[in-house]
Amino acid sequence: MGTSGDEENGVAGLGRPGGTGQVAGGWGNGDLGSSDDRAQFSALLEDSVEDLYEHAPCGYLSTLLDGRIAKVNTTLLDWLGYERDDLLGRRHFSDLLTVGGRLYHETHFAPLLGMQGEVSGIALELKAADGSRLPVLVTSTVRTGRDGRPLLIRTTLFDARDRRAYETELLRARKEAERERERLQRLAATLQKTLLPPTLANVPGLDVSAYYHIASVDEVGGDFYDLFPLAEGTWGLFLGDVCGKGAAAAAVTSLTRYTLRAAAVYNPDPDAVLRNLNTVLNHEYNGADPRFCTVIFGLLTPDPDRGGFHITLASGGHPPALLMRADGTTDYLPTPGGQLIGVLADAHIATTAVRLAPGDTLLLHTDGLTEAHVNAVDGVDRYGDDALLDFARTLAPTTASATVDAIRDLLDTFGSGVDDDTAVLAIHVPRPPSEELQ
Repeated sequence: MGTSGDEENGVAGLGRPGGTGQVAGGWGNGDLGSSDDRAQFSALLEDSVEDLYEHAPCGYLSTLLDGRIAKVNTTLLDWLGYERDDLLGRRHFSDLLTVGGRLYHETHFAPLLGMQGEVSGIALELKAADGSRLPVLVTSTVRTGRDGRPLLIRTTLFDARDRRAYETELLRARKEAERERERLQRLAATLQKTLLPPTLANVPGLDVSAYYHIASVDEVGGDFYDLFPLAEGTWGLFLGDVCGKGAAAAAVTSLTRYTLRAAAVYNPDPDAVLRNLNTVLNHEYNGADPRFCTVIFGLLTPDPDRGGFHITLASGGHPPALLMRADGTTDYLPTPGGQLIGVLADAHIATTAVRLAPGDTLLLHTDGLTEAHVNAVDGVDRYGDDALLDFARTLAPTTASATVDAIRDLLDTFGSGVDDDTAVLAIHVPRPPSEELQ
């Protein structure tokens, strides 16, 4: 299509009857019919090159190769509060920079400009005549002659005060978020401690060790354990895992621990203890937000005739305990068919009983250990029950503290692959001193 002369000049439709050009200042309706209006408008479009340079919305600076200022525009002079004669031939560009800016200019900016011939978007600070600082973004290019020899340096400076204010506010917000996160982490850690026993009961003739591995410092986990005295000569122990994380899981964990201890005092039979817990959780959390847990409860009774302890275990959907014998044999204590606690009104509880002889060690754990992610080998991504059994076999015979230390080191090797909290509780019947010396 053809183009009118007005369009070539960038003012299509202006000055002609019915024109639709939009210009700020009252000429948006195309009413430029008078010669005076057209003359005034034309004058606005005919800025001189010098005026465009002097009053550009950015600072312009030309320097000799040694950095002496040869030319500067009015915009930059206004920003800094200098007269033109204060700078031309008397100051170097680096003289306008702060101390840190001068060091950066000498060690990085100028050498890079010399090698590349151009440096773009460098954040520096200028020092104004009154001592104030002006953040700017600096772009410099080296102008060369026809023979390729450098002649002078042209520099463009953009006012970065708004950007600096934005970055400062962003940094402030980030620090505030970090402080808030630290506060929440302290709160989560404090809450987590209240869900675990400060110390475990001292059981004569038994060594005990426990460890809690936190997968995330930002959330409270739902794993729990305890060992506590019951009637004279008996002790109760439990270890479990509440579904979910956070405050809701912490509330269920607190209720679960309290109920287990109270139910064991009322009737220490492990099957009865878990049935009482199931009734409480099913009653409290059977609405739109059901809550449940897996748990294993044990009743410890000393064996005065042969030494060691008898232990009866009841499981509600929990991973089986590991028994590491004094002779080195190791295997799971199966509790098949135990159902999650709190889901059904009448959950099936699986029980088993075993004697812990001198030198034996029993390990209870939550599934955060066996479900940890490991480097995929043969298509296996989770650590798994079989791997844990093989690992335990390398430890046996062992002690409670040695077992827990080994599990702690194992979890550390998984790193971020442990995405769920893990609790372990180990009990060990020491050999008589005469056998330990053999």
